[in-house]
Amino acid sequence: MHTIVTFLYLISLYYNDHTSAVAPLHRTDCAVNATMSVIEGRWKVVVLCKLKEKGEMRFNQIMREIEGISPRMLAKQLKELERDGLLYRNVHYEIPPRVQYSLTELGKSLIPLLSEMTRWGLNNLMREIIEIRE
Repeated sequence: MHTIVTFLYLISLYYNDHTSAVAPLHRTDCAVNATMSVIEGRWKVVVLCKLKEKGEMRFNQIMREIEGISPRMLAKQLKELERDGLLYRNVHYEIPPRVQYSLTELGKSLIPLLSEMTRWGLNNLMREIIEIRE
């Protein structure tokens, strides 16, 4: 997580120094906020988990794996994840052109955190379900 926070801090410094009219890309007031700002959004965590599970994937493969996402939204989420250094976009210059997405080392470093968040969510969700049934 330290790597992510350092990365985000460097991004905010760059944008603060080089673009006075542009706000920083991510919240940097707290390490947790900085991390959450990278993965917030309905589909980013799902995309990260699918790439972790399946490895390198093409755009249409990701579309088939994630029910309910539009092509426009997927393209937006992929661009943001690439911008933040979590995804690598590999363009194969052939006929027809082929683009594949995979996790970078920074993206892979988020997987244990996402696993813990999943465990926490399941534990608390189960407790809430039990309380509702009682």
